[in-house]
Amino acid sequence: MKAYSVDLREKIVAAHIQEKISIRKVAIRFSVSKSLVQKLIKQQQTDGNLEPKQRGKPRFSYLKNAELEITEVVLDNPDATIVELCELFALKTGNRVSPTAMCRALKKLGLNRKKNITD
Repeated sequence: MKAYSVDLREKIVAAHIQEKISIRKVAIRFSVSKSLVQKLIKQQQTDGNLEPKQRGKPRFSYLKNAELEITEVVLDNPDATIVELCELFALKTGNRVSPTAMCRALKKLGLNRKKNITD
């Protein structure tokens, strides 16, 4: 669900503060929850703005700046499977990554990967 626009947030807070309407009546008037009105009023008082806050966790990957290490592991072990590459990467850097993440990193770098287990 998308965040409410800043314009609507400002109207909600203005209705409560300037028009001196109760929180419950403001919520009914704008068809929002009472807790949203309370949250917006508190945010206006503490932060001084009504911008929506960032939602979710920031994405993090050990592979983000490890192009050199990945390339070295692949070139040193051209017959390694994705799982083996993950293990070798963990030995080299100390950071464990999933096979899915390794596959995405290889694709991004344009490196081929071994698809079968053969001796």
